[in-house]
Amino acid sequence: MEVQVEKLSFNHWGAVAGIYQEGIDTGNATFRTEVPNWNEWNVGHHEHSRFIALIEGMVVGWSALAPVSSRFEYRGVAEVSVYVALSYLGNGIGGVLMERLISSSEENNIWTLYSSLFPENVGSIKLHEKKGFRFVGTRKKIAQLHGVWRDTSLYERRSTLF
Repeated sequence: MEVQVEKLSFNHWGAVAGIYQEGIDTGNATFRTEVPNWNEWNVGHHEHSRFIALIEGMVVGWSALAPVSSRFEYRGVAEVSVYVALSYLGNGIGGVLMERLISSSEENNIWTLYSSLFPENVGSIKLHEKKGFRFVGTRKKIAQLHGVWRDTSLYERRSTLF
């Protein structure tokens, strides 16, 4: 199964939103309960680091970086999102997307990548650890999802180029 990676654009939004919804439905990917519209998503993510994974022309995953702050001092810190269609989990797609994000982040002067993961999302945790992210700590009962307090595990990857 050959995975191709391309820049994510508005034309891909329907497929991307569908995969995003699958992640939301798992209850272990995000605190969001609804997929944002394109405009909201677009303004919240870096233009330079947003990708789709394709297999035989079909979008099977996406990834993007979002700034963590508007403050100048944090210009090189970005939050990672990697989503893979549920029917394609376990095929290395997340790894391909993460490698492209890491490469793009360094090309665009991002020195730290950050992820806040549900501890129950073992696949995502393994992906982050495999790609050089380190566990920073746990935020206990940081927010509620469907009325239930949830913890998140913080992971970060510092570039060796900066």
